[in-house]
Amino acid sequence: MKSYVKLVNFEVNRFIKIYASLLIITLLSQCIGVIVISTGLMKRAHEVMFEQNLSEKAYLHQFGGFDFTHISSTLWFIGPIALCIAALIFYSFLIWYRDWFGKNTFAYRLLMLPTARISLYFSKATAILVLIFGLLAFQMILLPLENALFESLIQENFLQTSMDVSSILQSNGILGIIIPPYFSDLLISYGIGIMFVFVLFTSILFERSFRLKGIVLGILYFIAAVLLYLSPLFIIGNETMPVLYPEEIFAIFLVLGIFIIGVSIIIGNWLISKRVLV
Repeated sequence: MKSYVKLVNFEVNRFIKIYASLLIITLLSQCIGVIVISTGLMKRAHEVMFEQNLSEKAYLHQFGGFDFTHISSTLWFIGPIALCIAALIFYSFLIWYRDWFGKNTFAYRLLMLPTARISLYFSKATAILVLIFGLLAFQMILLPLENALFESLIQENFLQTSMDVSSILQSNGILGIIIPPYFSDLLISYGIGIMFVFVLFTSILFERSFRLKGIVLGILYFIAAVLLYLSPLFIIGNETMPVLYPEEIFAIFLVLGIFIIGVSIIIGNWLISKRVLV
C-alpha cells in the first residue's frame, strides 16, 4: 500500500507543472471572460437604449435581461475546460509512453520495483482520476465566485435572474455533462470516464506487450468494450422488447460498466505481469 501511494504521488508530481498551468489558464480565461462579456453586455444594452430611445423598462420588455448563461456558453468559459479535457486524454497516453520513450528507459526501473506490477497499473489510473476530480473540484469552486462577479458587474435592473450553481449546470448541456447537477448523472458521467481510463490502459498494454500485433489487439479490445457498453441501447430501441424503467436502464449500464472495468483490470494485470516487454 505504501509503495502504491508513493507511485501515485510520483505520477501526479510528474504532471503537476502542466496541471497548475491548466488551472491558471482556466481561472484567468473564465474570470476575464466574465468581465469582458458582462461589460460588453451592459455597453451594448446602453447603446441600444440610446439608439432606439428606449427606457430601461422598455429595453427589458423587448430584449430581456441577462443571466450567467450568457457567460457559460462562450469560448471564454468552455474553451479552457475543453483544453483541460484534451490535455488529460493526451496524458492518459503519455503517462505510459513517456516511460518507454524518454532519454532513459525509465519503464525498466519501474517494472523492476519490489512490488506487484499491478500497483503500477493502478497508480497510473489513480493519478489520472485524481487529476480529473481535482479539475472538477476547482471548477465547482470557481462557479459561484464567477457568478457573484457577473452579478456585481450587471446592473440590478438588467439581471434577469440570480442563478445558483445547480441552475447554471442545468442550463448548459456541455457543462451539465462535465459537472452533472444530479448524483445519478455524476455516477454515469464519471463512471464512463473511469471505465474509459481502464479500457484505454489495457489497450495500451496490449500494444506494449505485442507491439505491432498489439496495436490491432488494443484497437479491437477498445472497440469491443465500447460496443458491449452501448449494446443495451440497441436492445432497448427494439420495439419488440419490453419497456424498461429508468432505474432498470441505469442498473444495466452500471453492471456493464463494472464488468468492463473488472475485465480490463484482469487482462491488464496479466499483460503487465506476464507479457509487457521493457
